[in-house]
Amino acid sequence: MASSRNKGSADLLREAAAACLRRHLLPLPQTLVVAFSGGRDSVALLHVLQALQADFGYELSACHVNHRLSPQADNWEAFCKDHCEKAGLTLAVHRVDVPRGSSEGLEAAARACRYRTLLSTGANWLALAHHRGDQAETLLFNLLRGAGLRGAAGMPQARALSPRVSLIRPLLTVARSSIDAYLMQQGLNWVDDESNADSGFSRNFLRHEILPLLSDRFPAMEQKFAAASARFEEAAGLLDELALIDLDGQPPLFPLPVSGLIRLDERRGRNLLRFLLARNGVRIPSELRLTEFLRQLKEAGPDRHPSVVFGMHRLSRRSGQVLLESC
Repeated sequence: MASSRNKGSADLLREAAAACLRRHLLPLPQTLVVAFSGGRDSVALLHVLQALQADFGYELSACHVNHRLSPQADNWEAFCKDHCEKAGLTLAVHRVDVPRGSSEGLEAAARACRYRTLLSTGANWLALAHHRGDQAETLLFNLLRGAGLRGAAGMPQARALSPRVSLIRPLLTVARSSIDAYLMQQGLNWVDDESNADSGFSRNFLRHEILPLLSDRFPAMEQKFAAASARFEEAAGLLDELALIDLDGQPPLFPLPVSGLIRLDERRGRNLLRFLLARNGVRIPSELRLTEFLRQLKEAGPDRHPSVVFGMHRLSRRSGQVLLESC
């Protein structure tokens, strides 16, 4: 556990968070739940959102997901309970079982469990504490794994996870150094997850080994990556508009009529599938898998049921419909 009390400025974090809230929140009573790990970023976010609560009138609470993967997990849970009790905030604690044998790796499996739990809170908005350094890390990671335009767009400030629940990242434009300064000024405590220092995880390798080298050579690296992500996000938005046109009046939901998909050329068919998968909060499979699924849709006989599995989901065809199912 760490603490610091040096002087710093709170204005930058509060202004960045307020600008994000003004841009995305509807002028109606809203409920916000902060994904609260007890780490420095989520501690800063919860504190900032509590400071802005009177200005925006939302109902604020926190949710801690105990993955039970670290020997310190119960200590982190206890810290979160104590922190929220002192702040006068409601905290929901959920203990989850993360599958160890996931084909996508332990990190991805833990993230999937976390998101499922957060979706169950019933809040209008789920607030995550990602910052500008996380955005740079995500952009580089996605490019290295061969992601397309949507992956290059990195993390959006806000997006819908379901018709009733949206995700928001109020600190996404803020540098990590500004978060540290805020914690220092406010005298806030936090916990450190020892796994964040393990460069055996790909994201940690980028965070600790690669990004510091890039930043030394290109001091404006984070700002440039953030600007590039914004342009990629704009282009991805235009492709989303094209997908809506290609739906031709169909609701942007699964099941999707096969006839509406196979009439499109391959590029637009893949774009439509990517759009619908993203709307369902599903990690986008490789272009190779999407291309193969489209080929099977067009070539398989009517008595066949082509499908493609990726991660924890399956796309399949039955009774003239394209279905999205959990595996």
